[in-house]
Amino acid sequence: MPGENMHRQFQRRLNALKAERAGWLSHWRELAEYTLPRRGRFLVSDRNKGDKKNSRIVDGSATLALRALTSGMMAGLTNPAVPWFRLALPERELMEFMPVKLRLESVERSMRRMFNASNLYQCLPAVYEELGVFGTAAVSVVADEEDGLRCRVYTAGEYFLAQNHKMQVDTFYRECAMTVEQVAGQFGLDNVSARLRTQYDRGNYDDWVDIVHLVEPNREMRGGKIETDLPYRSVYFEASGARGGLLSQSGFPAFPVMAPRWFVMAPDVYGRSPGMDALGDIKALQLEQKRKAEAIEKMVRPPMIAPTSLRRASPTILPGGVTYVDVVQGQVGFQPAYQVNPRINELILDIRDSQDRIGRTFYADLFLMMLESDRRTMTAAEVAERHEEKLLMLGPVLDRLHKDLLRPLVERGFDIMRDGNMLPPAPPELAGTVLEVEFVSLLAQAQRQVNAGGIERLAGFVASLAPLDPKAADKLDVDRMIDEYAEISGAPAKILRPREALEKRRAEQGQQQAQGQMLAQAPALAQGVKALGQTPGGDGGSVLDGLMAAAGGAAAGPLPDGLAAIAESVTGEAAP
Repeated sequence: MPGENMHRQFQRRLNALKAERAGWLSHWRELAEYTLPRRGRFLVSDRNKGDKKNSRIVDGSATLALRALTSGMMAGLTNPAVPWFRLALPERELMEFMPVKLRLESVERSMRRMFNASNLYQCLPAVYEELGVFGTAAVSVVADEEDGLRCRVYTAGEYFLAQNHKMQVDTFYRECAMTVEQVAGQFGLDNVSARLRTQYDRGNYDDWVDIVHLVEPNREMRGGKIETDLPYRSVYFEASGARGGLLSQSGFPAFPVMAPRWFVMAPDVYGRSPGMDALGDIKALQLEQKRKAEAIEKMVRPPMIAPTSLRRASPTILPGGVTYVDVVQGQVGFQPAYQVNPRINELILDIRDSQDRIGRTFYADLFLMMLESDRRTMTAAEVAERHEEKLLMLGPVLDRLHKDLLRPLVERGFDIMRDGNMLPPAPPELAGTVLEVEFVSLLAQAQRQVNAGGIERLAGFVASLAPLDPKAADKLDVDRMIDEYAEISGAPAKILRPREALEKRRAEQGQQQAQGQMLAQAPALAQGVKALGQTPGGDGGSVLDGLMAAAGGAAAGPLPDGLAAIAESVTGEAAP
């Protein structure tokens, strides 16, 4: 059967991906035990288990630092309260047209409304948690009839990834469990295996069924044809059902799963995380806290020694308690076995060092500075000034998140709105153009603000040279410097005048300045002209008459504004 052959091919690739991922499981389990015990599903049966899982955690500093990282990434990268992305065009001159500006702003507002209405901002914190602990995250974004789009976050252990020749993740497999009722409701009884249909007919609606879901490039298959011509296929099948029992076949125009990695070394598929870097300190911190607790308990409840006569008695070390002992010469009474005086202070200092290192590894000091600021808002310049070196260290991570998570997320949202006819009509100037995504979040601007410091220092240096040589400022192209600084700081493009408007404004200002100078000189010129008119010349006329005759008579056409004012001040009449 064609479906049976496809089932075998999918199962074969699943087994290969499972073997490839096997080396990461023990590491992920340990990270979950010491940081996020409720995260990670390493067996399909890991569901609805409410047993206690935090027995390895004595000191929760790592969990608190991770919480600061998650909140800081959410507030600094994808804060729903403020715009964190904007749409742009490769041709910057085209963006200066008002219809294009209005179109881009309208699309941005529509996309932000859709993101706010969906569950995106409830899922993104879980994505940042997964990245902080396991180094890899996965979230799917699909169209939704009610909210526009719907997101789902997958935890470490329940999915498998593969990447193409460009080291981009383009394959997603996952094992999950669904009840008989859920499978029948989602895929229909006509598409399930005979075994599952029998379970449904018997009323075993809550029995669990292992399901495999895959999304991968839509390649040609020897065993049959996937019923979609889209670039990516999406297939569900029963993991242990009858051969050929494919539950559903569909497709996507673009890969619907974002799989960012905190840091990855090619050709690895899965990434490295701050949790991995801090795991040694996290485990050492738990041991030190246990030793400190033991030392304190020995001081409060020291081990005791007593004579054998107290073996059947009831000795006590409780406050106010009395233990009666008949001490015989040469024997020891009821007393501590040894004097306990542990050096708690040194142990506490070492614990604080471990806690500080864990916090720095998770960038908690950077994010807590942003979250605990006594001001309601903090500018990107202030963030860059206070933590420039940490922003430089965080730079590669931000670049990777922009590339692997946020840019595909915005592009996926745009595609969903376009396919659902939820976008305003586009002006003809945008026909055939490709939109670009720029990020204007707090962290993105702060990262660029570090580079803006070079422009500020150069401007200050040139200003300091001005008293020595006024020509030093001629070296700077001020207009280009302003454009570059606005680009780095993420300033709205509409606050800068377009080039044509700027040239027109400067021409008008130059003309007004020239007219002002002429009007300022008008009184002196008027006195000179009046003197020439009163000085006798040849043929009974004045010197001014002779000069005008030599010049060929009165000039044709109206006088310029400045000369007209001079003439009016001399003759008392409005000049032509």
